[in-house]
Amino acid sequence: MNHTEIEKTLIAKGVRPTPNRILVMKELMGVTRPVNLADLEVALAPMDKASIFRVLDLFARQDIIHVIEDGSRSFKYELCHNRDHHSASDQHAHFYCEKCGKLTCLDDIPLPPIDLPRNYEVRAVNFMFKGTCPECRD
Repeated sequence: MNHTEIEKTLIAKGVRPTPNRILVMKELMGVTRPVNLADLEVALAPMDKASIFRVLDLFARQDIIHVIEDGSRSFKYELCHNRDHHSASDQHAHFYCEKCGKLTCLDDIPLPPIDLPRNYEVRAVNFMFKGTCPECRD
């Protein structure tokens, strides 16, 4: 996705495309797994942590990204791949390695259907496996 397409995507989500927002979006588009604030801070230097966090907070409120709680006391962020709407059906399972701290998307594992009581609307699901990844088991 080029600069113009990123701008159009942000505008479609109700977000003014500032230089910082475009940089964060471009970085999130280039990663292969969910990243934390520290990862983004290194990748986006010299942008400061507070600026990056404000962009992530806005992106989460505007349904541009998913915020993942993996139990490591550090939120992870990944782009929402459904550009039209944000729902539980956009979610997928993740694996958190308790040895190296790597979070891996498990896109091919279907989430189990959950029948919630009437009038509940789900926006996010956190389906997390924890253990040891193949690299750390060797």
